[in-house]
Amino acid sequence: MLTTDYAPGMPNWIDLGTTDTDAAVAFYSAVFGWTHRSAGPEAGGYGFFQLDGRTVGAIGPLTEEGATPSWTVYFHTADAEATARAVEAAGGAVRMAPGDVFTAGRMAAFTDPTGADFGVWQPRENPGLQAVMAPDTLCWTELYTSDTAAAREFYRTVFSWTYQDMPMGDGPVYGIVSAAGGGTGADTSQGGVLQLPKEHLDAGAVSEWHPYFGVTDCDATFEMATELGARVQIPPMDIPRVGRVAAVQDPWGAPFALIKGDPTME
Repeated sequence: MLTTDYAPGMPNWIDLGTTDTDAAVAFYSAVFGWTHRSAGPEAGGYGFFQLDGRTVGAIGPLTEEGATPSWTVYFHTADAEATARAVEAAGGAVRMAPGDVFTAGRMAAFTDPTGADFGVWQPRENPGLQAVMAPDTLCWTELYTSDTAAAREFYRTVFSWTYQDMPMGDGPVYGIVSAAGGGTGADTSQGGVLQLPKEHLDAGAVSEWHPYFGVTDCDATFEMATELGARVQIPPMDIPRVGRVAAVQDPWGAPFALIKGDPTME
């Protein structure tokens, strides 16, 4: 499971790029009870989502030409430059070369060979998210991909991930991700990789990472989000051995998911 004892390859940051930061702050504050703290006038509108005084994510305006609203998942790295070289060698693309974020750390942004965007965070003064695996915080990451085999090999090469296959009934096999050094307990899983069905690809679906936020009541949170303008992707449903999940796009088009079921959130 996710932890704030970060090791290379583990999710350690998420941020939302959007077209209307003020309205998005109001939306997520209503859905999850988050507050917002600006990173300062020199940060170009970037700020932090917080819960009980602990940072659980961030938000900022879109800065890349042609970008659409989305959540970006960042993975811990001890050397952003080395990771950038590994990404290119494995067939990925560098969208934003490693650079300093003041004295907080170094950030870089990439695209995997199947088209999914992600980033890395090399901590200095800011180690990453201050709370995970609690209600209204990040508790899972999931890659929907157009090519499972290519995606698995890419991330295995870049981050040394391992995968455990979990059959999904008549659907595609779900690959549960663990990072090397990702904890000492029995459960070192941090996310999943899932093949996009052909009908979704034919309808225009693209490879992308989704954050899952833990909630105490999936249906109530889903209802709040949709009442505030979120669009339904997956209505609340039970998944055996997982819990109750739902997925939406926020009013500006950024997808995210909800989950109730992990016993650590009880």
